[in-house]
Amino acid sequence: QVQLVESGGGLVQAGGSLRLACAASGRTFSSYTMGWFRQAPGKEREFVARIIRWIDRTYYADSVKGRFTISRDNAKSTVYLQMNSLKPEDTAVYYCAAVLGDGTAGYNSWGQGTQVTVSS
Repeated sequence: QVQLVESGGGLVQAGGSLRLACAASGRTFSSYTMGWFRQAPGKEREFVARIIRWIDRTYYADSVKGRFTISRDNAKSTVYLQMNSLKPEDTAVYYCAAVLGDGTAGYNSWGQGTQVTVSS
């Protein structure tokens, strides 16, 4: 497994932007598919975006498509989530996750989460 540490969360007004980062340990970062998930108070954790290992194909939840962008820097072992046009309903704890696969069968490494709060 890989160790993951998220950063970049905070308080932002609706319409604003934030960039989350997730730093991974180890030297095989490029072999991992990376995902972002979020969990709002009283709700289940939901998928936000993922970037497939080796080919960098990306997938997004419909709720964030066109506003969020996932990217990775393998040299820095870091995955990013650029969040634009933020809405109050984007408020949640955001988690990054990693798996040695394409992500469709789940993830086996998780970060501790970073809080994102969007005020109206």
